[in-house]
Amino acid sequence: MTTTVEVRDDRLLRFACTLDGIASGGLGVLALLVGPLLDLGLPRGLLLGVGAFLVVYGIAVYVIGTRPRISRPLVRVVVIGNLLWVVDSALTALAGWFPITVLGQVVVLVQAAAVVGIVVLQIAGLRRR
Repeated sequence: MTTTVEVRDDRLLRFACTLDGIASGGLGVLALLVGPLLDLGLPRGLLLGVGAFLVVYGIAVYVIGTRPRISRPLVRVVVIGNLLWVVDSALTALAGWFPITVLGQVVVLVQAAAVVGIVVLQIAGLRRR
């Protein structure tokens, strides 16, 4: 009797999730410590709330990436959340919701572009078998 065992190569997915966790948590810390000092044109409460969220989110995604077995359905939820983040970031920077400065637009759009890169890695990792 022969048994076939499927072995997944989760290295890229693991890397993408831990990168997401570290980058999100780091951005959260920056938003909490430095964001209110910069002239971004975003409300202080928004910066602090987003910063706190990103720290917690970063820890959660990092943990997902470091588990012995990565939950692919959970990573799909992370990908959807990241895509929504990108859309919301673009709207925040460009829709006129806030009196955002040029520096604020650059910061928001650059971090959104970085999230797109992480999403590409996460999707590629999910597709690997």
